Amino acid sequence: MHTSGSLAWETEFPTLFGKIRLAWTGPAPGPRVTRIILPGDKRVKREEFPTAVPMDLVKDKKIRVLIGDIQSFLSGKEVVFGTEMLDLDRCPPFQRRVLLAEHAIPRGYVSTYGRIARHLGIPGGARAVGNALSKNPFPLVIPCHRALRSDGSTGGFQGGAAMKVRLLEMEGASFLPDGKVLMEHLWY
Repeated sequence: MHTSGSLAWETEFPTLFGKIRLAWTGPAPGPRVTRIILPGDKRVKREEFPTAVPMDLVKDKKIRVLIGDIQSFLSGKEVVFGTEMLDLDRCPPFQRRVLLAEHAIPRGYVSTYGRIARHLGIPGGARAVGNALSKNPFPLVIPCHRALRSDGSTGGFQGGAAMKVRLLEMEGASFLPDGKVLMEHLWY
């Protein structure tokens, strides 16, 4: 697979939640992450990324650091991810705006699809925000698990509902008896 004259690579690495696949292009002008595929996400087939590299043979230091950061994040450590390695140009302009707004939500906070839509100047655009986040190619780095429905229910997540709940718990979210998030720390 080639993208803009660069080779495309994929590697799989273990986390406490299961194996994650990371796809990127390189080498010039540096690695650009094209996908992060969570355990249980069946939408992406392995043959879409034919140039698999065993994790211990990944040469690019930035990719190795990102893998370590994702593993640390999923073990409960506080990690602040940057977006500079993400190939956001692969996303349509509206989705890019949604992803960047979602990226700005700090650990320990949540928002709703509607709040994000209003922040972007699109009142009534909650469904469009939810659709854009459902196709987030960079989960975890773009923390779409921090977006909820307006009633505090968790909504969907590429890694499944249990993973979303666990990530929110690791970040300090509290849950009501009915499974909804107690929205104490709202962003936007």
